[in-house]
Amino acid sequence: MKVIVALCLLVSIALAAPPPVYRGTDSQNADILRFENDNTGTGSYNYAYEQTDGTKQEQEGKLVNVGLEDEHLVVKGRFTFIGDDGVTYVVTYIADENGYQPEIEQGPGGAVPDAVVASLLG
Repeated sequence: MKVIVALCLLVSIALAAPPPVYRGTDSQNADILRFENDNTGTGSYNYAYEQTDGTKQEQEGKLVNVGLEDEHLVVKGRFTFIGDDGVTYVVTYIADENGYQPEIEQGPGGAVPDAVVASLLG
């Protein structure tokens, strides 16, 4: 009898627990809202995606000086994410013969944390 009462108690506790709640910043459970990918196969491409957690990215690349000694890829893009602090960060960048050059913007909530800057520049 004690076993049945204990089992009923455990089942009622398990059923009373609230279901997991999806949060907008839960990137492990985020759904893809938009995805685009276009690779021409001739030296240029672009892609973009957006997720339910607020993450977005757009990027385009183009091969320049094709066939010349200084042929190289130029990549431009931007990505947006919501940090653990609830602040929306937007990083716009270009990567070309001069290296990776990011510009960081943030929404309301304060300065860009040093760790974020270091991870983007390092």
